[in-house]
Amino acid sequence: MTGWLVVAEVPGRLEAEIVKSLLESSGFEVRLKGEAVGELYGLQTGPLSEIKVLVPAKDAPLAQKILSQEFQMPNNSSPAKGENSGE
Repeated sequence: MTGWLVVAEVPGRLEAEIVKSLLESSGFEVRLKGEAVGELYGLQTGPLSEIKVLVPAKDAPLAQKILSQEFQMPNNSSPAKGENSGE
């Protein structure tokens, strides 16, 4: 496995920062993807405000396990199953 995988999609920057902080405090390298679009237009809800949380592919299974234990993810924000970021 190489690259980065999406481990969660969340509905805004605040939620993304919370998830990012949790994963970083557990020792993961984390990237956020998509926040620029929502911020550019001042959107805080809807598909353009959604942010993808990515970790290195090798860390994705453990990161998803941590997220599922720490958060009850909404249906549209459940940890993604192996979605590749394309990076």
